[in-house]
Amino acid sequence: MSSLAMDSGTLKVGSKRFTESYILGEIVKQSAAPHVKTEHRQGLGNTAIVLAALHAGSIDVYAEYTGTIASEILKHDKPIDLDQMRRELAALGLGVGVPLGFNNTYALAVRGDEQAIASLEQLAQHPALKFGLSHEFIGRVDGWPGLAARYTLPQRPRGLDHGIAYEALAQRQVDVIDIYSTDAKIRQYGLRVLADTQQYFPRYDAMLLYRLDVPQRFPAAWQALQGLQGRISEGDMIAMNAAVEIDGKSFASVARQWLASGTQVNKPAARSTLLDKIIGDDLWTLTRQHLTLVLLSVALACLIGIPLGVLAAFSAPLRQTVLACVGVLQTVPSLALLAILIPVLGMIGLAPALVALFVYALLPIVRNTCTGILQVPQGLRMAALALGLSRRDRLLHVDLPLALPVMLAGVKTAAVMSVGTATIAAFIGAGGYGERITIGLALNDNDMLLAGAIPAAVLALLTQGLFELVERWAVAGRQH
Repeated sequence: MSSLAMDSGTLKVGSKRFTESYILGEIVKQSAAPHVKTEHRQGLGNTAIVLAALHAGSIDVYAEYTGTIASEILKHDKPIDLDQMRRELAALGLGVGVPLGFNNTYALAVRGDEQAIASLEQLAQHPALKFGLSHEFIGRVDGWPGLAARYTLPQRPRGLDHGIAYEALAQRQVDVIDIYSTDAKIRQYGLRVLADTQQYFPRYDAMLLYRLDVPQRFPAAWQALQGLQGRISEGDMIAMNAAVEIDGKSFASVARQWLASGTQVNKPAARSTLLDKIIGDDLWTLTRQHLTLVLLSVALACLIGIPLGVLAAFSAPLRQTVLACVGVLQTVPSLALLAILIPVLGMIGLAPALVALFVYALLPIVRNTCTGILQVPQGLRMAALALGLSRRDRLLHVDLPLALPVMLAGVKTAAVMSVGTATIAAFIGAGGYGERITIGLALNDNDMLLAGAIPAAVLALLTQGLFELVERWAVAGRQH
């Protein structure tokens, strides 16, 4: 198709942080790609984050499930029909359509050697069982609270990331986990899926959730997406999940092959080594994104934090208030802060990530600036006043130069902390080394986790070394 016939703009596709969502995001992206410029913002955390991104226009479409739409988005405690779902979503500026053809329902599973347990109602007879459930499932309306009430389950579950739950179950660290019915690892680990005898879990038919203006903005791409209707069977989805999680293929290649032939070959891909993953093609891009996040957030924190530290040092009544405020900001959980910032700022990506990192970098900069100035000998201040220096000149030529080593230590702490904290940016599509970590968590791939963690650790060490050199230069400058 010629570029003249292409839709204008960029179709932004989203996906959540689990294997199937990554794959479906790639299928949507590649299906639309001949007709429009496309972008896949992958691994956007949980339903709340990806929905906020959809509302804000940071993404245009993503694959969602009818059960999740009814319970988590529209807040119904019972299943609703598709017509009612469409009416209620339209009031939110959203639409749902293009049923992909498979149902991926929730279920609970135990090891295959647990002969005494075959159904959910039998769990109540074994109160000592250890439950390891995903954090989202524990908090969902259609998850653990309702399930425990329906089957009168006495157990108290512990939160466990879905990507590592299978390994934890196999190693007997937990006895029961929540699963998706299309998970490829059910068969690989020989698990027993517990019968839902009271039919608690609704159907979770995969469909496209989109902004209502998408069909008008991208007519050719939308027509291409309509071609996905009913094409993905449950067997197809299990095979695609297996191709990624077991055979080691990439999300993009699995989606490309399915679109080309509708089937998956059984030949596993050659598995990449840890070194291959560390120095992969995306290393420079992720490094640039990570450095941008760290440099901009620390610079912004210095711009705001140093004046706040000076204010706290010279105003005793405000000192505790300023330090308490920046200390409280430090305690806000990172994912919660990101989820709050998305609707406030109306976007995902760089802006909310920068704000979050700025908040976490403030405390050491403010505290060290205040401490450094308070440590300046009072005699030197008196001498400066005796020489006729104004308060401004005393601050610039006496207080700040003498406090500089302590202030630099605070900036160093903020920068090193930001290198590690910046990995959370991947949960809202801001990139960085966290992208590899989120993929590693989704696939339970330790090498991919290390491929993200090792460059971040190296960057943190380099940052610390650079600041130590600057501190030595500052100390040498004072001595001369």
